[in-house]
Amino acid sequence: MSIDEFRQLARGEPPQGLSGALIALLQDARGEWNAAHESAQREETPGGAWVHAYLHRKEGDQGNAAYWYRRAGRPFPKCGLEAEWELIAGELLKPDRT
Repeated sequence: MSIDEFRQLARGEPPQGLSGALIALLQDARGEWNAAHESAQREETPGGAWVHAYLHRKEGDQGNAAYWYRRAGRPFPKCGLEAEWELIAGELLKPDRT
């Protein structure tokens, strides 16, 4: 699935089988920060930690974001939020990801 196809899923209910991290990205795309945060927080994987970090960065809580980037094994990004959303989605949508 392409990032554009994935982004279109934000218009409705997420399909079955998506990880909590991907659901969190769709919720974020709909402007549902709290729901996205809850979904990311429940996903105890590096991908969930990465989305969690992104959400705290978006919120403006840089210290908390830095903690979650470390948990995800990712550097603090230098790109904009939209570019990071696409980067995370692209990585999590790779077929070999679980």
